[in-house]
Amino acid sequence: MGEVEEVSLAVLIKNATPEQARTDYLGPLDGHYAFRKGGGVGYLVLVLEDREAVEKKTGRPADPDEDLCVRVGHEPARTDCVREVLPDGRVLTTWHDTMDVEGEDNVGWGPELVGRLVQPDGSQFLVRSSTGFEGSGTQGPLLPEPPLSRQQLKKLLTGPEVLPKG
Repeated sequence: MGEVEEVSLAVLIKNATPEQARTDYLGPLDGHYAFRKGGGVGYLVLVLEDREAVEKKTGRPADPDEDLCVRVGHEPARTDCVREVLPDGRVLTTWHDTMDVEGEDNVGWGPELVGRLVQPDGSQFLVRSSTGFEGSGTQGPLLPEPPLSRQQLKKLLTGPEVLPKG
């Protein structure tokens, strides 16, 4: 699997200080992780968001039944998108993202595999398994494949260790 280290993408990409980049996370595994393997560096980003955070980010009410595989407006297409309703009512969606978008941070992200697990209460757990980035703050060349496969992403997203205790 290679070497794994917790990092801050804000520190790497935006030259933020560790204090500026500090974030309060909901989930015990939330954060940014660098995966070093075969000379390349990919990243895993894990974020648990409550319903309020989801609604603030999207600007609309959280909809646990939303089908993320259906393209809306000018959103980039999600390729190889798979939506799965789990027996407990949670909805797991995984897809590939080419990351062919221009950002304001002077970096070019490589392709990634993305997973989102939506809870019935509208909260969600998001994981980005990225091949890495090129440009300002890079720690090495892109990985040939995302650090986690679709099966590994599913196992991580549906495991009890990603949820807050209690």
